[in-house]
Amino acid sequence: MAPGVRRDPYPLYRVLREGFPLVRDDATGAWLVSRYRDVCAALARPRLVVPPPGRTLAHMEGATHLAHRALVSPALRGRALAALAAGTSRSAYVLARRIAARREADLVAEFCRWLPTAAAVAALGLPREDAARVQELCRDGLTHLGGGRQRDLDACLRPQLARRRAHPGDDLLSVLCTAEIDGRPLSDETVTGVAGTLLGGGGEATALGLASLLANLLDHPGQLALLRERPELIPGAWAESLRRDPAAHVVLRRAARPVTVAGVPLPAGAVVACLVGSAGRDPARFAEPDRYDIFRADPGRHAFGAGRHSCPGAELAGLTAEYGLRALLDALPGLRWAPGFRPAPQGLLTRGPRTLLVRPG
Repeated sequence: MAPGVRRDPYPLYRVLREGFPLVRDDATGAWLVSRYRDVCAALARPRLVVPPPGRTLAHMEGATHLAHRALVSPALRGRALAALAAGTSRSAYVLARRIAARREADLVAEFCRWLPTAAAVAALGLPREDAARVQELCRDGLTHLGGGRQRDLDACLRPQLARRRAHPGDDLLSVLCTAEIDGRPLSDETVTGVAGTLLGGGGEATALGLASLLANLLDHPGQLALLRERPELIPGAWAESLRRDPAAHVVLRRAARPVTVAGVPLPAGAVVACLVGSAGRDPARFAEPDRYDIFRADPGRHAFGAGRHSCPGAELAGLTAEYGLRALLDALPGLRWAPGFRPAPQGLLTRGPRTLLVRPG
């Protein structure tokens, strides 16, 4: 928790991986897991569950979790996915063209913070006028675990739920409103909890992930130029950025029953901090782990979780990043850093650059 670690956690991660792969941190009361293989194994262990109480998809376990997840995953495909792609692309081009008229712009404030929410709003089929309200909720503490603004989100969504139940469409909210589990429709509370998972997790995590992607590419103008010529490489560039600079560096789990982590038995109730930020830089898994390389053959898929609680918004996040970058590359042909600017990622639990000053043309 020291200020120096918040500025640059990677030296500490290296010390933990090399000498303390599982260690209890007295300040937080959590067991820190830092190696790639141990982090992935912990995230996939059924006995390690999301710690705080709640009603979002991340909190559900067993048959309830499987049933709800089975509803969400197909809803992000087919016609709903096509509508989402179109809506995300439109929003990205609107934002990018506004930036193109500027001599200098901050991509975080003017692009990254807005596009993920617009994409999630499109996926749920919410009116565009709700985007600003949802953006405010996400910024003020709504996360994929619900957070303090879940009740406010409930109030915002309730009128939409009534409309979808009466007149369903092809969007995700309609799918949830008309779905049944064991012959009974999902409650309004459950539907808004699942929506909060996508809006909170997708919004915050995707905004930080998109900012890190842009920072990595602007730091490597040769790779950025290559993506202009070969946009089909964008998904690989996104995956590599998530490995090197994930949005969530620490993911917490609690042992529902006694469990073995990194070869050590832990009691029920133990809190395990999976250091995702450390796992992505583990040299035992990745050659030259500090280097950003869009051609890396296997950058892993741990940044949005693993196992049963891998984030259902991961596909939405990847789509947002791809269409967002395509719009920026098209609208800003001379995109580069503003003179003298260098990005400075911040945070530990969640991490990413808070400012990206660029010259658009």
